[in-house]
Amino acid sequence: MVIDCHGHYTTEPEALLDWRKRQIAAINDPSQRPSTDELRISDDQLRASVENAQLRLQRERGTSATLLSPRASGMSHHIGDASVSAAWSRVSNDLIHRLTQLYPNNFIGVCQLPQSPGVAPENCIGELVRCVTELGFVGCNLNPDPSGGYWTEPPLTDRWWYPLYEKMVELDVPAMIHVSAAANRAFHTTGSHYINGDTTAFVQLLMSDLFKDFPTLRFIIPHGGGAIPYHWGRYRGIAQDQNKPPLSELVLNNVFFDTCIYHQPGIDLLTRVISAENILFASEMLGAVKGVDPETGHNYDDTRRYIDASTILTAEHKRAILAGNARRVYPRIQSLPMAVS
Repeated sequence: MVIDCHGHYTTEPEALLDWRKRQIAAINDPSQRPSTDELRISDDQLRASVENAQLRLQRERGTSATLLSPRASGMSHHIGDASVSAAWSRVSNDLIHRLTQLYPNNFIGVCQLPQSPGVAPENCIGELVRCVTELGFVGCNLNPDPSGGYWTEPPLTDRWWYPLYEKMVELDVPAMIHVSAAANRAFHTTGSHYINGDTTAFVQLLMSDLFKDFPTLRFIIPHGGGAIPYHWGRYRGIAQDQNKPPLSELVLNNVFFDTCIYHQPGIDLLTRVISAENILFASEMLGAVKGVDPETGHNYDDTRRYIDASTILTAEHKRAILAGNARRVYPRIQSLPMAVS
C-alpha cells in the first residue's frame, strides 16, 4: 500500500484556466467576473485530464492513492482580494471533489484555502469546514505567505492564525504548509520560493511555543523540509541557545516531512536525520520537476524508487513511510470508502 501525500491537479482542463483568466481580467470590475456556476467541465473532460497523467503514473510507479489538491502555484493568493480568492478556491476545490468521486480509490481530497494578504485566516474557516464535512476532504494546504514572496503576514505562530488552528484541531485535519507562486521576481517559484517557505515556516515553529497551545495540531513541511534536514545541527543549536527542549520534543510530535526530494542522496540524508515516523511518502509528480534524470534514466519525481532503494530504512520503516504515517497524520483517510487497507 502506497499513499502519496503530496499531489496537485496540474493537468486541469483548459476551461478552468480560461475561467481564471476571465476572473483576473475583471478584478477591477466585479460585475464582469464569471460566477462559479459558469464553469462547465464534463466528467469526460475530467477523466481525460488524468487518465494519461496522474492515473497512468500511479499504475506505473506503484502508488495506490494520492492526496490531491489544486495546483499549488495556481492558488496565487496575492491576486485580487478575498472575494476573488474565495471564488477561485471554491471552483478549484469542487473539481478536486469531483475527481475523488470519479476515482474514489485513487484520489483523496485536500483543499485550497481562500487566503488573501491582510485578511485574517479565520476567513478561511467556512471553506475548510465545507470541504471536510461536505466534500470528504482530509486536510488543507496552508500558505504562510499569501503575499507571494514579500512575507507581509504575521508568522504562523502568531495568534492571528489561532482561529483557523482551533478549527483544524476540532476537525482533526492537518495542514501542509505550502506557499504559492512568487510575486517577488527575486524568487523562482519552485526553485527558491518553495524551499524558502518550507524553511521559514519550520523556523517560525521552532522559535515558538505554539504546540503548547495546540498539542494535537499537525503540519506537514513539503519538499523534504526545505533546508531543515541539511542544517539540522544549526536548528538544534538555535533551540539549545534559546533554552528550548530538544527538537524531537519541541516540534517532532507535530511536524512531519515529505519525500519530494528528487535524488537518492537527498532521500538518504532525510532518512538519516529525521526519524522514519516523521516522514510521509510524496512525489508531487507532474509538478515542479517533470523530466528524466540523465544520471539514472528515471524521472526525478519517481520518488518511490528512492525509498525502495534505501539501505538505511528497514522494511518496517518503509511501510510506515509509504502508507502508515499518512493514515496517522491524516486520520480522516480511515473513514473514506476506499481500498486503503
